[in-house]
Amino acid sequence: MSIEVNGRFYARPVRPSVVICYDGCDPAYVADAVIRGVSPRLKRMLADGFYANALSAMPSFTNPNNVSIICGAPPRVHGISGNYWYDRATKTEVMMTDAGPLSAPTVLASLSQAGVKVAAVTAKDKLRKALAVGLAGPGASGIAFSAEKARSCTIEEHGIDSAEAQGDAPVPGQYSPELSLFVLDAGVRLLKAARAELLYLSLSDFVQHAYAPGAPQSDAFMKAVDDRIGALLDLGAVVGVVADHGMTDLSLADGTPNILYLGDVLDARFGPGCLKVICPITDPFVRHHGALGGFVRVHVVGEADHAEVRDFIAGLPGIQHALIREDACRMFELPMEREGDVTVVASKGVALGTSKGAHKLEELAGARLRSHGSLAERDVPFAVSSPLNAEYRQKARSGQLYNYDIFDYVLNGTQEAR
Repeated sequence: MSIEVNGRFYARPVRPSVVICYDGCDPAYVADAVIRGVSPRLKRMLADGFYANALSAMPSFTNPNNVSIICGAPPRVHGISGNYWYDRATKTEVMMTDAGPLSAPTVLASLSQAGVKVAAVTAKDKLRKALAVGLAGPGASGIAFSAEKARSCTIEEHGIDSAEAQGDAPVPGQYSPELSLFVLDAGVRLLKAARAELLYLSLSDFVQHAYAPGAPQSDAFMKAVDDRIGALLDLGAVVGVVADHGMTDLSLADGTPNILYLGDVLDARFGPGCLKVICPITDPFVRHHGALGGFVRVHVVGEADHAEVRDFIAGLPGIQHALIREDACRMFELPMEREGDVTVVASKGVALGTSKGAHKLEELAGARLRSHGSLAERDVPFAVSSPLNAEYRQKARSGQLYNYDIFDYVLNGTQEAR
């Protein structure tokens, strides 16, 4: 029996199935770790199964892509197009700390409602409520919790109590590699206890924001994640690994962050208060990126002409695209109701900000600014531990692969063609 979700049909898992969202894992990390032998289990997984580069949804940020992955669809379908947005109706800026305006069912909830034992574990609680819609909470039978808040889990809200969610491990700090390792260890425990047939494990990109591929800290993290991927494979699971976005160094040769403060530039050209620049990467984790990435939205709150604003921004150094709302939604499959009047995508290596002093650069965890959001961070790894059937081998060859195809490939592509 298969279950329809957002226009796709998903087979029930015939053996334990795990999808890992390896947050911020640019394909360069995978290539580096595999070539140098840092991740032997991942290397074997790629050799035995399927591997390709895929594209993320745009913007290449965490929340839009995690939700795209669990919906099997782009933001145009589910409505989540950033961590942070400007609400035109209320004229307020809103940070996504709950389910947000999720407007589509998820693969997780739909399979859980069909009787499959489903669990979702995420590093950051900012994402947990979106993953939990229809999956965990009153009237639902699945499990959804975060490493960040594992000690406060309840059966009523999370489908699991704090003792089982936390296990024997202390809850790590939010700015640590261990936050992601906690997620993977929890997944291993849930599989061992037969608490889940389908698992979604979403990690943190703290390490990738701070360290490039090949750095000792990156190697240690890649090795620790590799050990846990091995543990999941040893339990007989089909494992899919994908990322929500890649990662790019956004600093100059001397280490200075390469930032275009677009709000300051627009105030100088059109007048203060006429335009509002929204950085949709903004979230509570300021040490990761300082709310700086390669994608921003400009809302016209004064009398400026939209086309004039677009043309002015398009002519600035460091800008790859400046698009009127309708064009951006068409090009990137975005929901109209959340988009700015002008959508701005930076060139590779350039960060977009609001104004000098508004971004807490002094709190960044790494020596250099490393972030995401633009087209340059859209390439992501896409791996499945088992060989694909003939139908999906052909499918992979014939069309563009996206990170939100991963549940389709794990659940349908590793079973005999329907």
